[in-house]
Amino acid sequence: MSEKVPERALPLMVCVYRQVFPYVHKQLNHWKKLAEAIPNTELQTQALASIQQKTFHCEGGGIYSLLAKENWREAVRFIVAYQTISDYLDNLCDRSTSMDPKDFRMLHRSMTDALNPENELTNYYLYREDNNDGGYLHSLVLTCQEVLRASPHYKKAQASATKLGFLYNDLQVHKHVREEERIPRLKKWFEHYQEECSHLEWYEFSACAGSTLGVFCLVSYALSGEMTEELAEQVTGSYFPYMQGLHILLDYYIDQQEDEEEGDLNFCSYYDHEQLMKERFVYFVKQTNLSIKKLPHSAFHEMIHKGLVGLYLADRKVQAISQAKGFVKALLRASGKKATFFYYNTKMYNKLKSLHS
Repeated sequence: MSEKVPERALPLMVCVYRQVFPYVHKQLNHWKKLAEAIPNTELQTQALASIQQKTFHCEGGGIYSLLAKENWREAVRFIVAYQTISDYLDNLCDRSTSMDPKDFRMLHRSMTDALNPENELTNYYLYREDNNDGGYLHSLVLTCQEVLRASPHYKKAQASATKLGFLYNDLQVHKHVREEERIPRLKKWFEHYQEECSHLEWYEFSACAGSTLGVFCLVSYALSGEMTEELAEQVTGSYFPYMQGLHILLDYYIDQQEDEEEGDLNFCSYYDHEQLMKERFVYFVKQTNLSIKKLPHSAFHEMIHKGLVGLYLADRKVQAISQAKGFVKALLRASGKKATFFYYNTKMYNKLKSLHS
């Protein structure tokens, strides 16, 4: 792979499809084999389901590895391991019988440890009956730590990555407790940040905390050798809240029907009406565009932004959402030609993938 970060759509997509995605799948296959060997049936089921159903999370995250230049493979190793922890724990908290915030907090401590190579591993299943995973979660955390330990520049990004990680962990704890406790907890949590995020509603702030993109960006820059403390702050400020918020709001948008059927929390349902939701999504698109302009490789970040819009709106699940046609049109219009390019490109990729699966 070239040492130059691709900043045009076509070279980026060629790089992604030819090199990044195949390596992402190679890493996922490794974790799938380990998941298949998990002794506990419940943990094995959730680990395998998280890989099978959420592959595209790792694919999307893997694009950030291009920022790591010649160390892109190490970036993919970290991104796939960290995202796999995230998806696995999300499944465990969503689908398990436990409703204990202490359990959710302990499970997500693994994500904090993954970002802090000096941290010692612990029993993340301390507060749940299903706990024999054959070392699966420990292996994921150790892989993240190994990659970060080998990067002399990560120290400059560690505080920023951990800060974003804490926000993510807090969200996961509050949103998975008993149904009647979720909204009061999330609203109370938002009160601590309301002053600096007065332009957001509590459910929008929650969405902004729920993305791993800022972490992937920080780690990839650290692996490239370009990381400084100033850049770490710049990335954090550019990605949180808007880029991350747009990412997760789109994720919730396509999952509306599924979440309703499963009884899961979906932040899109808190908008008063469809028109308001459309307006707020367009607002997030515009603010994201402004916030990433100051970053180095701004054209790359702009493509990630446009790619997110295209990738999510091209998802098959969108077809089942009422009034989706007008929503898709409005967002593509606000996002511009590149988003439309990614939209049709993703549709074609999904079609080809279904033919070969």
